[in-house]
Amino acid sequence: MTAVDLPAVPRVLIAESDPASRELLEQVVSSLRCDARVDSCGEGRQALDLLAQNSYDLVIADWELPGVNGLSILRGLRQQSRTPALPFILVSRRNDSASVREVLPLAPTAYLTKPLDRENLIQRLQGLLLGTVEEATNDAPVPAPGLSLSAFLERRRNVSEGAPLMTDVQVAVKRALNPGGLDLKLLEEELRTDPQVTAVLIAAANSAAQHQGGGRVQTVAQALHHLGAGQSMNLILGLTLKRCARLSVPCLADYAERYWELSLHTAEYARTMARLLDLEQERCYCAGLLHRLGDLALLRCLEEWKQAGGELDEPEEVGNSLERYGAGFGSALRTRWRLPLELRELIAAVYSLGGGVYSREALVMNMAAQMAHLPAYEGLEELARGRTARLLKIGLPELTRLRRK
Repeated sequence: MTAVDLPAVPRVLIAESDPASRELLEQVVSSLRCDARVDSCGEGRQALDLLAQNSYDLVIADWELPGVNGLSILRGLRQQSRTPALPFILVSRRNDSASVREVLPLAPTAYLTKPLDRENLIQRLQGLLLGTVEEATNDAPVPAPGLSLSAFLERRRNVSEGAPLMTDVQVAVKRALNPGGLDLKLLEEELRTDPQVTAVLIAAANSAAQHQGGGRVQTVAQALHHLGAGQSMNLILGLTLKRCARLSVPCLADYAERYWELSLHTAEYARTMARLLDLEQERCYCAGLLHRLGDLALLRCLEEWKQAGGELDEPEEVGNSLERYGAGFGSALRTRWRLPLELRELIAAVYSLGGGVYSREALVMNMAAQMAHLPAYEGLEELARGRTARLLKIGLPELTRLRRK
């Protein structure tokens, strides 16, 4: 990223009572953004005074601040009507599950435990200071005079923030907490049906794997294991602070629900068929879940347009936009987030097999999509006679059993 590409100069408040930790935080912020305007203090009341006097892009505060603690500062900020919420990193010596439960409803951008690790700090602050402060703190993009919906979507295609959340991630994290900490297996079960969470975790894990020399991550379970409990929770909770994280326009929410259900049906058929044929089940499931990511991301951008004052003819203009731009949004997201090529190939097979030689997993994805689109109790005979079924050597009896599951 060049200096021209950097977001506007960020203003950061660091409220930390421990001089060594405060100095480390200042050093990391300055190393990432030498132009950042940093205000530091060691007491809660002083932090509140600074917040009242200045507009910040990021706050880093210690839970154990004297006077007014960091949790109280976070609670006060979340009670304000700012949309989206101010990015806030809470630092604490507490790493027990009861403390985490207390913090969760306030949705901090990150919850970091002491002693602070420099590399972890750099990873957490890179996105906020080098790429997303502007996105996280500005209001929704306002359509310029004369800007058409088509032009707006063209501009947003390569910078969209992905799909809206389709599950309540805060509830999911709470359910996965136990006295010993965060149960990653239970967290996977709670979140595996959400396309946005799935894509973000896989993308983040692959970025970390590339940095550390690890292998390619292609499932939620692999991503959670690679990232660990703390980083996974921070990423997941951070999604709730994004603009239009949940859709509120009824027409758009209805479209999203239908596309999500189609994704889930495709994913379940893919996993069941992969199990039947002794193939990689979870990778097929993820491919099915993510194949409508672009349509969901487009619906999120349509909500941005609507909330920013743009006119939207429902449902005709929504349907036309999905048909025209949905695939492009999905392709741009999968490329920008650097999802593994193998996973992208399976997603592509959902839509078309094209020419050449196909892997059995690609054939499974294509068949799963056809199954998901079939009306109830109709079309199985024709599907069994089709090319994909013949290549997989699956007949009407197997397809009938699949449909009943």
